[in-house]
Amino acid sequence: MAEQNLELEIVTPAGVVVRENVDEVEAPGILGHFGVLPGHRPFMSQLRAGQLRYRMGKDHHFVAVHWGFAEVLPNKVTILVETAEVADDIDLERAESAKARAEQRLQEFGTAYEMETARADFERAEARLAAARQARNSS
Repeated sequence: MAEQNLELEIVTPAGVVVRENVDEVEAPGILGHFGVLPGHRPFMSQLRAGQLRYRMGKDHHFVAVHWGFAEVLPNKVTILVETAEVADDIDLERAESAKARAEQRLQEFGTAYEMETARADFERAEARLAAARQARNSS
């Protein structure tokens, strides 16, 4: 018989960001989003910057995550990422400003390292905006 809930834990170097019993998790895998329900087969995946969504009953919650790994077990999902922000804590105005700055840096010429840093900043800003907007739209 399948488990009824999943334990979701999202951890950054600064500590635990989310620890909840949830019904479903959707995460931004390096090869595309993947979904997890209770009883899922174990696997690991690298994560890219993006929006992580989890559901508790009918309520959907969103977290902007930036690069890391996911470990999926039948009754637990552990997300280890560089950064994670709960969507409700994201200031939309600041996130839009950060995205605009990142876009500007991407258009400027520079070293390969500068381009990679600018691209990562842009992806992080996009993830933050997507999570914040989605959370506000689902309220």
